[in-house]
Amino acid sequence: MSKEKILVTESSMPSLEEYVEEIKPIFESKWLTNMGEKHIKLQEELEKYLKVKHITLFTNGHMALYSALKTLDLKGEVITTPYTFASTTHAIVQNGLTPVFCDIEKDTFTIDTSKIEELITDKTCAIVPVHVYGNVCNIEEIERIAKKHNLKVIYDAAHVFGVEYKGIGIGNFGDMSMFSFHATKVFNTIEGGGVAYNCDDYTKKLNLHKNFGITGPETTEAVGMNAKMNEFQAAMGLCNLRHVDAEIEKREKVAREYRKRLEGIKGIKLSAIQKNVKHNYAYFPVVFEEEFGKTRDQVKEELEKYNIYSRKYFYPLTSDFECYNKQYDSSKTPIAKYMSDRVLTLPMYADLSLENVNKICDIILN
Repeated sequence: MSKEKILVTESSMPSLEEYVEEIKPIFESKWLTNMGEKHIKLQEELEKYLKVKHITLFTNGHMALYSALKTLDLKGEVITTPYTFASTTHAIVQNGLTPVFCDIEKDTFTIDTSKIEELITDKTCAIVPVHVYGNVCNIEEIERIAKKHNLKVIYDAAHVFGVEYKGIGIGNFGDMSMFSFHATKVFNTIEGGGVAYNCDDYTKKLNLHKNFGITGPETTEAVGMNAKMNEFQAAMGLCNLRHVDAEIEKREKVAREYRKRLEGIKGIKLSAIQKNVKHNYAYFPVVFEEEFGKTRDQVKEELEKYNIYSRKYFYPLTSDFECYNKQYDSSKTPIAKYMSDRVLTLPMYADLSLENVNKICDIILN
């Protein structure tokens, strides 16, 4: 067993000196939260970097997605995928909406657009597609379906920070896109999230939801919550944003090494490389099929003997969560179920050495 522990991810962080320099003004002003100087600056910098018209910042991605759905005042059913993190489904349910689960594509793990229309009823109000592992949904087809049936589209873009499709920032598609800035993501503000959008009218509504519905010292126009990003989070974001392109370049080298070692191996299937997509190399998912001779769980256990920690991501499907008391039938999304039982995301982060990538691959291949 190796003494060195290799985790599935490692947070990108600036130097201590850079962060201390960034937070000095916070100590001087004693303005810690409530949309201060750092918050405003990060919002402006993210709009430039993501090439979006507007972004509203939140304390985490879940509150961002919840607020996006709330802002659109939706009622009824929402078509989405169970192959996602808990937040996606929970945000839909917490808004009093009913998730209707659509299956996913084998190659990209994203929603299978060929199966969306058969799920649309007179109760359908929106589609919540999920960009997965940095892979982009079939944006054109989702747009066509949404226009045809007059549906809103809110993308869960937690995995696609910095990704572009045909040179356009990914946050420009649909009515809104939610980004996560969690510590495990390509770009982080420790915890944090944001909603990107082009419609000017959404700004006030989103700000109402994240700040108790307060509009002035003595006026509260809506029933909101407290979901504001604080100044220390924003400061971390400003620091990390300076280095995010270099971090993505490092991740790309890691991904290339994995592909060099694992591509073409019998029983191992890797995520498709999409055309017209500027990738961010957020995750490295591997499908372990029967022909490999060992199950995904066996591979995970073997890696752990060497202090290497991978993740069954996403497992289980959100439609199989205990909290939903068997309301949903995961057999209706067979591809998602198949992938959930076989996908292992291997360690992936900017500072993962190629030596350790090869060590991981040696263990898997041996």
